[in-house]
Amino acid sequence: MTHQFARGLLVLATLSLCAPGLAGCAAFSPDSGMSAVSELTSQTINKDVAFVRTPEGAGVVDARVRQLLSRTLGVDAAVQVALLNNKGLQAVYNELALAETDLVEQSLPSNPVFSISRISGNGASEIERQVVGDILALATLPFRSDIARDRFRQAQLRAALATLRLAADVRGTYVRAVAGNEMVALLTDAKATAESTAQLAVKLGETGSLNKLDQAREQVFYAETTADLATARQAAASARERLARLMGLWDVGLDFRLPNQLPPLPRRPQALPLIEADAVAHRIDLQIARLDLTALAKSLNLTEATRFVTLLDLAGISRRTRDPEGAPFRERGFDVQFQIPIFDGGEVRVRQAAETYNLAFNRLTERAVNVRSEARDAYRIYRSAYDVASHYQREIIPLRKIITEEMQLRFSSMQVDIFALLTEARQRLASLRGAIDARQRFFLAQSDLQTAVNGGGAPAAGGDTSTTIAAAAPADGGH
Repeated sequence: MTHQFARGLLVLATLSLCAPGLAGCAAFSPDSGMSAVSELTSQTINKDVAFVRTPEGAGVVDARVRQLLSRTLGVDAAVQVALLNNKGLQAVYNELALAETDLVEQSLPSNPVFSISRISGNGASEIERQVVGDILALATLPFRSDIARDRFRQAQLRAALATLRLAADVRGTYVRAVAGNEMVALLTDAKATAESTAQLAVKLGETGSLNKLDQAREQVFYAETTADLATARQAAASARERLARLMGLWDVGLDFRLPNQLPPLPRRPQALPLIEADAVAHRIDLQIARLDLTALAKSLNLTEATRFVTLLDLAGISRRTRDPEGAPFRERGFDVQFQIPIFDGGEVRVRQAAETYNLAFNRLTERAVNVRSEARDAYRIYRSAYDVASHYQREIIPLRKIITEEMQLRFSSMQVDIFALLTEARQRLASLRGAIDARQRFFLAQSDLQTAVNGGGAPAAGGDTSTTIAAAAPADGGH
């Protein structure tokens, strides 16, 4: 009898009322929403992502990572290893899966509450059963489901943004690590030359052929080159360690191989006349802010619609009374509970929702202005870095080569002494170091340019914090 009663009241008080809302109920997706992240990542940086949830999936990823690490790593391979193997990124994907659980939860009607009570005395007894349903929550279910879907889309975009940020970090760290290797190789050769020169200066000083000033100049060059080499080795080692962390390497693969020098410059720089429009259209942080504004607008409408009634419960009641002096009898009825808006007419919640919306609107506008400026600035830096690196490559280094060859010819014909030749070698070393630095700045600027168009850079202070909409629309429809 109890089961029949509960089932009947559930149909009467719940299912008949939530039937329109149930059409919008969400279900768990097979990939926890990763399809959108994968699509955005593929379109933006042409790389694969994987959400590892099973031992089989972990085995596939591990095999792919080992394959990529088996040869000298290029920047694209390093990015791919990080996107597959970084556990922090996997934690972000776990957060996306949790966001999907929130979506499903918000798309389901509230469970009814069943209660039973029994009172007896002097041979009489009374049994009362109730099923209570939240009518307001059922009525607002479609609106809350729609808001929850917007929130989940935001979570997908945040996961994609974290993916792009990791890729940008890997690209920058890779450039620094390879440039560090190139600088170490250059300074190692320079140190060997400086050491030989310093030893020669000491011997010439002992014979009286070289004064103390010239001896000190050669010795300090050797000392400075030694210090520069130690600094360069430390910088290269630190960049390599950071790259290993970003790629999520534990012990296997820590001996990965990097190139000894940066690649040559492209033949011509990119021409991006519509870079501002591209950035506004493609930046993921802007897409997140737009969705935030949309969700807030829907939440504001929901708050205004429920400003006067925030509690509306319907209870189905069945009562059975047995009296020893008479026949048992049954009573049925219902009970309605609602809140009387005497002191709080909902104006506070409406004002909170409106100001939260205005806050998000201003954040979005500020972000759009910053995105356009960041894109322009990134492109100017990119072009300037290309021009400087190209100038070293086309003008300074070839001229230094000519000077070196001419000085060697004059030294062979005894027109200049060894120390003039060494002075030119020091100047050539400075030019080569400047060329390495210029190419490093160019490739870093190239990575920053991609970040400025697609997103993925470090979050701006105060500008990337998403506005919560919890204050605008409680998840339970107003309780």
